[in-house]
Amino acid sequence: MELPFSSPPHYEPAVSCGAPGEAHWFVFRGDDLAVEMGPLQAPSDDPRVKARPVWARLPLQKNHNWLRSSALRTLYLGCLDGRQCWAAELADGAAAPAGTAWAGLRALYSVLEDAHFALAGRALQLVAWDRTHQYCGRCGTPTEAKREERARICPKCKLTAYPRLAPAVMALVHRENGGKRELLLGRSPHFPAGMYSALAGFVEPGESLEQCLEREVHEEVGVRVANIRYFASQPWPFPHSLMIAFVAEWSGGEIAPQAGEIEDAKWFDVLQLPKLPSRISIARRLIDAVCQELVERSNEQN
Repeated sequence: MELPFSSPPHYEPAVSCGAPGEAHWFVFRGDDLAVEMGPLQAPSDDPRVKARPVWARLPLQKNHNWLRSSALRTLYLGCLDGRQCWAAELADGAAAPAGTAWAGLRALYSVLEDAHFALAGRALQLVAWDRTHQYCGRCGTPTEAKREERARICPKCKLTAYPRLAPAVMALVHRENGGKRELLLGRSPHFPAGMYSALAGFVEPGESLEQCLEREVHEEVGVRVANIRYFASQPWPFPHSLMIAFVAEWSGGEIAPQAGEIEDAKWFDVLQLPKLPSRISIARRLIDAVCQELVERSNEQN
């Protein structure tokens, strides 16, 4: 299953190149990407996105110095279909390069070419990592980029920092209740109005993924689960997560939302679901797939 932000086919990652050539550029200002784009009018299934462009494409440049001195940092990403790809970051408040405009990644989903959208997620994470690792976490000395691998090293104490990744487990819990197939969905206080999703939480040191799932589900909603099975995973650049999704069966307990973390949690009939996350996320893919599976199973039994 290919999910948004997963590395595209025909992409060859690298940290350095010989001679700079014609390249696709991923230029960021904060979380916004500079793209050539059409008018803002296309609809979106993401309530966080008010409007998105009808079309969008990355700037293609032959001149490696086209940003002149405005770039705070530039990073070589490798090649896609034989063409170089570079990332750059401009300062807060900077104007978009000539011929482009700023747009958030969520607004560019299904508008920007799929391979470019996937690499934009990678580029955003690498730019943020480079920005936040300019100094050694042990002795405070300015770090230097390593030429042979994606890392920053302290020239004084040799502490090496690699791009960080925070693994997070997602759990979609289901049950059969009086002949109905139901999903347990929760609502974070930070969600758009009316939206519910699968439960999720970060893996702690010393935990397996399955242990994390059991702990997070019990902490967030107070129930126990069994028969855990893997669904899929997705890189998630908001800001630097790897989402690992599972399906589990309810084995006991009543819903008790965790104060401050879960605003509400309910059992929903698979045929009467609330507002769900955008299809950009593995959460939506997980919910859609499990709903289809449960409906088909119910039809077979009937």
